[in-house]
Amino acid sequence: MQIIDHLSVGVPSIEDGAKFYDGLLQTLGANRLATTDGFAAYGRETVDFLIMLPFNQQAYSAGNGTHICFKADSKGQVNAFHAFAVANGGTCEGEPGPRDGYPNPDVHTAYARDPFGNKLEVIFNGFAA
Repeated sequence: MQIIDHLSVGVPSIEDGAKFYDGLLQTLGANRLATTDGFAAYGRETVDFLIMLPFNQQAYSAGNGTHICFKADSKGQVNAFHAFAVANGGTCEGEPGPRDGYPNPDVHTAYARDPFGNKLEVIFNGFAA
């Protein structure tokens, strides 16, 4: 049983956020499933991730110490996710590759910040879907 229904990050506008996240999440086989004036929702079959305007109508901010980790089905998806992020206004926070300390040596992960400062990770846990 998963304990998380969905995760979200704040963006300055849904239009600007969707320009980035539409392509980024397609690298993982996910698409935009719904859009309103206040959010865009993404997933493969159900909503797992949202970009949102803050409900309190204050400026969005990236959480210090917070990151969202997306699940990849292959090392290739990790590489494509990271490459898309960096080529489309994001910044590299950790090149794709293995990480020390994981019990499975086949783990392959990468880190990036979106154009709005939110920290993202993508991980292939070493097991094919």
